Amino acid sequence: MTLHLAIIPGMRITRRVFTPSQLEELGRLSRKVTLNQEEGNPSPETVKRLIQGADAVITSWGCPPLDSELLAEAPDLRALLHAAGSVKTVVTPALWERGIQVTGAASVLSRGVAETTLGLTIASLKNMWQIIDYTRNKDWWGFQQDSVRSRIREMYGITIGVIGAGHAGRHYIKLLQGFDVKIHLSDPTYTEVQAAELGAKLVPLEELLAAADVVAVMAPEIPETYQLLNEDRLGLMKDDAILINPARGSIIHEEALIRHLKLGRFFACLDVTEPEPPASDHPFRTLPNVVLTGHIAGAVNNGLLQIGKFITDEWERWVQGVPMEGRIDPVKLSFLA
Repeated sequence: MTLHLAIIPGMRITRRVFTPSQLEELGRLSRKVTLNQEEGNPSPETVKRLIQGADAVITSWGCPPLDSELLAEAPDLRALLHAAGSVKTVVTPALWERGIQVTGAASVLSRGVAETTLGLTIASLKNMWQIIDYTRNKDWWGFQQDSVRSRIREMYGITIGVIGAGHAGRHYIKLLQGFDVKIHLSDPTYTEVQAAELGAKLVPLEELLAAADVVAVMAPEIPETYQLLNEDRLGLMKDDAILINPARGSIIHEEALIRHLKLGRFFACLDVTEPEPPASDHPFRTLPNVVLTGHIAGAVNNGLLQIGKFITDEWERWVQGVPMEGRIDPVKLSFLA
């Protein structure tokens, strides 16, 4: 049987995600590949042309939702492989109605998010940001007698609170197992037994915020998490705590966060804001207890090639009749990022 695979992202995205050898492997497994040769994001008209007669389609950033009108061009379509994070940008009810299998590379991107969060955790506990400023602009040894030194902490005997244990949160907790720290988890989709299996203690959000030395926001952007960390909840945090947000800016009430930061209560590492980027005169840009990292927690450069490898492996699994590792359950879609 000749399988027809349509790769619909523009070449600007395809080159960043897939190596030439990975594209060759997709071709070997497919026997027939329709590759979008245009540079920019594909229009619905382009997608219609590309997916005609396809058995499976690869999507990524910039691809339009596959609605019933587009799917009409591919009556034999049985699988969608999303070479990016959230599949919500491309899936529609029409896909589920037709029983099309959907897989995505969110787990791959989440590894980078977790690794970046661990890096920010260690650097912030070590008070690296102030020490870098001191050693560059002030007396090299001055911070030894300054309060800067007293704020240095190690990855030992502290409590780290993780809000959300999706792909990123789980991997972050896994990485933390190498340190002698307590891990508190708040996630309404987990039981105490499931949290314990990860190596964490399941606690209510308010308890987590009050106990944690580091709070890592790893929750998905869904209606239930909109401004989850509001004025009252931020007020529960320790005065010397560290807040790290590599998830989405909308999960934190930013005006409330600004008020707490202006009081110098805690330190914040923000990879994301709402909106992005923050205005040129936004307090996040000038407050001394804020680090902005410009939405780089996930894959940016060579890390993106992990997506191509994952999708290539997923396609091989599907061709061989093996369950795809990243397959999306439509029932659980509302809880995913």
